[in-house]
Amino acid sequence: MKKLVSTSIGRLRLVSIIEGISLILLVLIGVPLKYYFDNPTWVKSIGPVHGGLFILFVLLALMVANSQKWKFKTTALVILVASFIPFGCFYVDAKILKPMEGPN
Repeated sequence: MKKLVSTSIGRLRLVSIIEGISLILLVLIGVPLKYYFDNPTWVKSIGPVHGGLFILFVLLALMVANSQKWKFKTTALVILVASFIPFGCFYVDAKILKPMEGPN
């Protein structure tokens, strides 16, 4: 856990997972409740939190991309897959970010 907050890639990984969980909650719980059960409570409460986490994630990803000299393709893949595809954050974490961070 210490490594997740002590390095820039670690912080990006942490925010990515939290943002991804908020997306999953929004898409799998909030949206069905809103449109099938006419209950927008989850969307109203999780939506702004997810939006803030999304902005934080994109800013952190761009900062890490700049400091690590990522290619445009890597940067775009990290941002698009992790923040727009439910469960994509777990793929990006396992296949791209965790290997970049190095061994434990």
